[in-house]
Amino acid sequence: QVQFVESGGGLVQPGESLRLSCVASGTLVSLLAMGWYRQAPGNQRELVATFIRDSLFKDGGTNYADSVKGRFTISRDNAKNMVYLQMNSLKPEDTAVYYCNTPLRSQSGIWGPGTQVTVSS
Repeated sequence: QVQFVESGGGLVQPGESLRLSCVASGTLVSLLAMGWYRQAPGNQRELVATFIRDSLFKDGGTNYADSVKGRFTISRDNAKNMVYLQMNSLKPEDTAVYYCNTPLRSQSGIWGPGTQVTVSS
């Protein structure tokens, strides 16, 4: 059974940093177009950072939402089967529950528990 479990969220002040972690089981993150999504209260869930797999399932780089470009970095450790999201220069509008997932699972409505990030002074 495929599972993704997120951790690393917390309460920080504007301008501070956090690193989120996602541990995968039942699959290999190296083979997937893993992404980080977030959902703020009253908003739809949005994709903020993702790995890209091309048509040959090869690494096609990364992509970021305009709102986080230059501040967030997605990375992965294939040996640990984990995906990370380094978030710098956090803003109050980054407050949300953050999830790691694949496009297929997100379209199917399958989500992990998420991790809460709150940016507030």
